[in-house]
Amino acid sequence: MKPFKIRDIKIDPPLILSPMAGVTDYTFRRLIKRRGGVGLVVSEFISVEGLTRNNPKSKRQMRFDEIERPFAVQIFGGQSERMAMGAEMAEEVGADILDVNCGCPAPKVVKNGGGSGLLREPERLEKILKEIKRAITIPLTLKLRTGYTESTINVVDIAKMAEQCGVEHIQVHGRTRDQGYKGLANWDLIREVKQSVSVPVSGNGDITSIEYGMRKWAESGTDGILIGRGAMQNPWIFRQFADVLAGREPYQPDLNEKKAVLLEFFEMCLEEMPELVALGKMKQLAGQFTKGLVGGAQFRQTLYHSHSVDEILENITTYFNTLTAGGGYGDGVVEADVPQIESCDAFTGGVGSAAA
Repeated sequence: MKPFKIRDIKIDPPLILSPMAGVTDYTFRRLIKRRGGVGLVVSEFISVEGLTRNNPKSKRQMRFDEIERPFAVQIFGGQSERMAMGAEMAEEVGADILDVNCGCPAPKVVKNGGGSGLLREPERLEKILKEIKRAITIPLTLKLRTGYTESTINVVDIAKMAEQCGVEHIQVHGRTRDQGYKGLANWDLIREVKQSVSVPVSGNGDITSIEYGMRKWAESGTDGILIGRGAMQNPWIFRQFADVLAGREPYQPDLNEKKAVLLEFFEMCLEEMPELVALGKMKQLAGQFTKGLVGGAQFRQTLYHSHSVDEILENITTYFNTLTAGGGYGDGVVEADVPQIESCDAFTGGVGSAAA
């Protein structure tokens, strides 16, 4: 798997941090970027209704650091004029790429004609893509699901139409809107998209291990892969994939480094947001990050009931000291209390949700 280009932007390595609402904000993206191995990072999906009505939160979501480049802003909405205006705003703040969300399954997004709701209205999506293409000079990309329902799978037709509209990279999450985040992603359909268009195609869905990811990547023939929840569970996953691509043994962080990353993330959160929000972000990441570690379920419960910075820090220190003394790694069992990421409605303020 070699680097690919979105127009003149080299995606090297061909590994993409998938946009996740309420997750891939300024803080989390920088945490992942510092670990290495990621070729492209994408913002949380941003409402063009908020952007074009000068909503402060929507504008804040476009903030990025130079170290994040290449950086893509992802927008969602159902009105072509607003989408074009939002795209222009993303270009004005310096984004390298403009990405359109056609995958979010959240009802409040779909009912307003955005996200995966656009899969039911190809004509509306076509108008949106053409309007955006006329409004910006940076590359336009598209994030899709395979269809709205199992009986109306139309991802290949949508991808072909998008290419005709000037879309320069197509990213496919291998589930329908109705699936949400249940079941397994259909990588056969991702392969069909790759075989049907000439622009680069990247695949997304269930990549939480190197072995599974490399197999699906090879079988689908895609140019790149996107990793979302897997990066919350393992912030080094991009570096590990990059190691394998380069013929090296994948990097394995020790317990001290795992602890250091949690503390680094918490410190970054406290610098960027109110304490209460930072506490929520920390609990969100820890819920995924501690899967497979001895006593992870109990640690998460303790963390969820922590109500101050000092409590969080004390509980992290105590937990990792216990791990160091006891050997560290569990049997890989996923405990039932881990909050699952099952929707992309976190833009309304919820914690623990992810975009398509």
